[in-house]
Amino acid sequence: MNAFANFHSAVVRPAILNPVRYGRMAWSSGTTCARKGFTVAIVLFGFLLMPGLAPNVALARGPDSLADLAAQVSDAVVNISATQTFDEKQALNKAPGGKGTPFDDMFEEFLRRHNQGGKGPMPPMRERKSNSLGSGFVIDPSGIIITNNHVIADANDITVIFDDGRKLKAEIVGKDPKVDVAVLRVKPDKPLKAVKFGDSTKVRVGDWVIAVGNPFGLGGTITAGIISARNRNIDSGPYDNYLQTDAAINKGNSGGPLFDMNGEVIGINTAILSPSGGSIGIGFATPAATVIPVIQQLEKYGETRRGWLGVRIQNVDDSIAESLNLGKLRGALVAGTDANGPAKVAGIKAGDVIVKFDGADVKEAHQLPKMVATAQVGKEVAIVIVRHGKELTKTVTLGRLEDSEKKKQVQTAAAAPDHAVPDTPVQKALGMAFAELNETSRLKFSIKGSVATGVVVTDVEPDSPAADKHIQAGEVIEEINQDPVKNPADITKKLQVLKKEGKKLALFLVANPQGEVRFVAVAVPQ
Repeated sequence: MNAFANFHSAVVRPAILNPVRYGRMAWSSGTTCARKGFTVAIVLFGFLLMPGLAPNVALARGPDSLADLAAQVSDAVVNISATQTFDEKQALNKAPGGKGTPFDDMFEEFLRRHNQGGKGPMPPMRERKSNSLGSGFVIDPSGIIITNNHVIADANDITVIFDDGRKLKAEIVGKDPKVDVAVLRVKPDKPLKAVKFGDSTKVRVGDWVIAVGNPFGLGGTITAGIISARNRNIDSGPYDNYLQTDAAINKGNSGGPLFDMNGEVIGINTAILSPSGGSIGIGFATPAATVIPVIQQLEKYGETRRGWLGVRIQNVDDSIAESLNLGKLRGALVAGTDANGPAKVAGIKAGDVIVKFDGADVKEAHQLPKMVATAQVGKEVAIVIVRHGKELTKTVTLGRLEDSEKKKQVQTAAAAPDHAVPDTPVQKALGMAFAELNETSRLKFSIKGSVATGVVVTDVEPDSPAADKHIQAGEVIEEINQDPVKNPADITKKLQVLKKEGKKLALFLVANPQGEVRFVAVAVPQ
């Protein structure tokens, strides 16, 4: 045994760790056949005997076969053919400008020119069809099928095509564009093969997965890969937390399932990142944990019922954290609250940082919308905020997001004045020129009436502290360090106070002309 151990350490291990060098040594020490045979034998022998190496090599190679898993799940995966039928006039009305614009007359004139040399009545409108192909999967043998909302969004005719060639018409049970999921129902003559959801919260980076779907309309196709990353935010919606995979996902895979090695659905294949439209190894699936609550609501109510807090939030960066005495990067910064919304009623204000929601830490701003959406409508939740460097707890009764969206009305800009009044800037600071917010400045910069108070930025110098933070002419400064400003002189005074106090940053609450607000920390020259 000692002799074998000595041989392993003196011969086998060096050959494995540096096969090229050791092979050259062997090459220079004997005949051609002996040299080659000796080198190969040592390498192969070493792979078999080196402790722990052989299992790692097999694991890196992946599963020996996925055939059994593919056979287990394939019958539950379907192709979705969605057709939208409309006439030429409908297509025109959907174009920019819509009905009753010059585009309408231009379209009719085009049709006349192609009918009897431009003479005679306009020809009848022809029916047009728009088709889309995607994927889906059965979750209930009675005929409940899941796919992406964007696969069937505007369709008025949906056909589900099964692996055995059967075709069934489908009706929409419910759909949700925010999470991009839709629930369909078909009426089969016998129970369908179904698959179940797994626990996507336990999926780890590096786990093997397979994607099944209908890429490029080819029909049932299986691809394999691993989970490349978790909790990806690709700015496609308010609840982004995708699973990223290198299993090939292409056009037509949308709505199809991403399976783990147990044959459970851990995600819905939804998006790809590709300059060409084909797979480059970066695909995204919506996690099962995100879609399951939505699917349950769609099945039960035909619509979603999400919690609503009534805040507009933004990320906290280093400069904002410093200006708010936050201590470290965390939470979601409240940029504004909706009038009569749950947050405003509970006393949450712009400038507060939400660091905990219903007992769970809010580490980044994009986490909060999902937390609120999955909470029960009408539930009382404890929200921990940081205000002026101190933590406070507010109790909020959540509203319903869909109700707030139905009630929300767009406010119109103030009426234009009959006469023009010069709006010469009266103050300058930090590379910005300011003017009062009045009827003239509202008209000049198309500022909506929802921007009630503040000071208008009329000019921004290039390479100035304000320009570095992307503040633009036409935006309105509403607050500095959470104190309201009503005229240009207020800004100058507040900046002078900050400079005397040795403050390096001024926290501006900035509203754009449409009324969307954000906090911006601007450096104060010393």
